[in-house]
Amino acid sequence: MDFSKIPGIDSLGDLKGKRVLVRADFNVPLEGGAISSDQRVTAALPTIKLLLEKGARVVLCSHLGRPAGSGFEEKYSLAPVAKRLGELLEFEVPLAPDCVGEDVAKLVGGLADGRAALLENLRFHKAEKDADEAFGRQLAALADAYVNDAFGTCHRGDASMTWPAKLLPSAAGLLVKAEVDAMAKVLDNPARPCLAVLGGAKVSDKIPLVNNLLPKVNEICIGGGMAYTFLLAEGYGIGKSLCDDQLVDECKKILERARELDVVMHLPKDHVVSGSLEDETAHEVSGDIPDEQAAFDIGPHTCVNFSDAIKRAKTILFNGPMGVFERERFSNGTQVVVNAIAEATQAGAFSVIGGGDSAAAVEHFGAVEKMSHVSTGGGASLTLLQGGEMPALEALVK
Repeated sequence: MDFSKIPGIDSLGDLKGKRVLVRADFNVPLEGGAISSDQRVTAALPTIKLLLEKGARVVLCSHLGRPAGSGFEEKYSLAPVAKRLGELLEFEVPLAPDCVGEDVAKLVGGLADGRAALLENLRFHKAEKDADEAFGRQLAALADAYVNDAFGTCHRGDASMTWPAKLLPSAAGLLVKAEVDAMAKVLDNPARPCLAVLGGAKVSDKIPLVNNLLPKVNEICIGGGMAYTFLLAEGYGIGKSLCDDQLVDECKKILERARELDVVMHLPKDHVVSGSLEDETAHEVSGDIPDEQAAFDIGPHTCVNFSDAIKRAKTILFNGPMGVFERERFSNGTQVVVNAIAEATQAGAFSVIGGGDSAAAVEHFGAVEKMSHVSTGGGASLTLLQGGEMPALEALVK
């Protein structure tokens, strides 16, 4: 899709006194009924505050957890989010008893300019995940305009993500706009050389991503568990390392396509191996991996090779760790890559960290502030980078 066609909040014009329905991502982790991390709440604040400053009457909505869809469930109530929003905004944010209905319409109708209310969990209604038009129209009827600031759900066609966007003047919030703009810098017209550093456990998750990136990048570094299906395709012994035998031929095709497109593919040449994750006798091997061993991280020579590729790059996408970085003895490869990307970014390269485990790794090694953009999207980031359908973004383009 053409990312440049996604409208921003300024396209909505004068919002003073207007009711603006904001689809946020308040799917926060809860422990004992309390929020254990408010990162998703604070991430939405710039958009909320901008709308409040414009004098809008902000109607916030979100899902939380996986309720059955048959009505209210206290453990999935957004009450803790309403409380936290009130603390952050320094005024009370009332929680509606539901997300549609007469009582909700009355609460929303009574909002003052520059104030906000939060609707109860959208997924208390099965119609939300069913993308039900009638339910979507009920949500749209609460507002004069719609803003989507829930990037992590943009790959879903839920009712709240699509119908209000189709029915109302609509725009992307600041969080969604930042995500889309960052991804566009990688996918549309990247500064070159353009490098993708890909990892993670499952090669099946990344095949569509590699295929979509091949015509767009100059080099690809492949680490993590996904690398070993590619290495088997190249004829290397991989021992007990992760492998998807059914995708060996697909990996061969990708390697051949890379050669045709003159894309340099960097695969691990040495590895940190062990009998199992629990086995503390981890050691380094080059070339073939012994039959009784499995690789859990890239080795030192591969670290140097990957780091050199990162230093050359002007645009860098990082999606997936190089090994089991949560275990210290298998963390070096991911740490080296993260540090190299941080250094390249500080030297002028543009870096995008693709969410999920990649974002967790960057946070783990204290490098979030050193990157150009760390995605909050997880599955949405991967879908966008794969060139997959993004129903919620497409609904914003009139």
